[in-house]
Amino acid sequence: MKHSNAWIALAVVGVLAGCGGQRQEQVLVTVDGSSTVYPVTEAVAEEFQSDTAGTVKVTVGVSGTGGGFKKFCRGETDISDASRPILSQEIEACRAAGVEFIELPVAFDALTVVINPANTWAQEMTVAELKTIWSPQAQGTITRWNQVNPAWPDEPMNLFGAGADSGTFDYFTEAVVGKSKSSRGDFTASEDDNVLVTGVAQDKNALGFFGFAYYQENTARLTAVKIKLDADAPAVAPSAQAVIDGSYQPLSRPIFIYVSAKAAKERPEVKQFVEYYLTKAVPLIEEVKYIPLPERAYTLALENLRSGKVGTVFGGHAEIGVRIEDLLSREAH
Repeated sequence: MKHSNAWIALAVVGVLAGCGGQRQEQVLVTVDGSSTVYPVTEAVAEEFQSDTAGTVKVTVGVSGTGGGFKKFCRGETDISDASRPILSQEIEACRAAGVEFIELPVAFDALTVVINPANTWAQEMTVAELKTIWSPQAQGTITRWNQVNPAWPDEPMNLFGAGADSGTFDYFTEAVVGKSKSSRGDFTASEDDNVLVTGVAQDKNALGFFGFAYYQENTARLTAVKIKLDADAPAVAPSAQAVIDGSYQPLSRPIFIYVSAKAAKERPEVKQFVEYYLTKAVPLIEEVKYIPLPERAYTLALENLRSGKVGTVFGGHAEIGVRIEDLLSREAH
């Protein structure tokens, strides 16, 4: 047995040895947070690890934007994926722990309301109708489709949505109900968007919401609801073009990574990964069905990373209706 263990030890040393007998140690970059941003970061991480021949390992967790910021502000992660800007209480938690952050927008998302393809009556909805469905007052009372619109059938309405730790939940409730986290509670909630996709896909009377990429992956199983700002406004479907021209409102939103300023300054692998993210992400963003920012946005983000520009341009709350040009103007100052 001792002889066997000695051979195992020698084998481990052999695996760790690089060319010329140099030890090749793998370093770790840790990311956690938004399930919406996850497909982008995971795609970038896979490419980066391949290009660095495995010398850097990037782990990407999915605990929701709020859950990710809790870990980030405790100094447990290097990067936090976020589908909304950092909030005042999270800024304070980071400050209390001595964690400074660099805010980097990486793409735009069209938060998407979905129904089952067998639903022929609610293919267009106003923001007011969505508010009727999702407001706290609707809990236990607005449970059938015809209660929202009398032209709709007298059928049960089954709801699926992002969990309370999700930035998507924060943004949706702010945009639709008018106050972040203000929502009925009697719906199937999950930070895992695939759970929500499956729930709506299996139920004719279901309605849900999540990031555009998860809808795009499941267009054969889901129908995207066209959104109307009011009864007289045009109905607009989520699409890259509608986000770019600013017509998909109020559910267009920027998505972010937040980088520990200390990690970016003191650990070359973190800075290297983020620089790679900002220079290589566009085709990967398109591949996972989000909307890339203009090229100058990534140039600005690189400048902000390299100069160590800390803080947020959003004042500690999740603003609704921020267009791409608005975002660029803020990031430049």
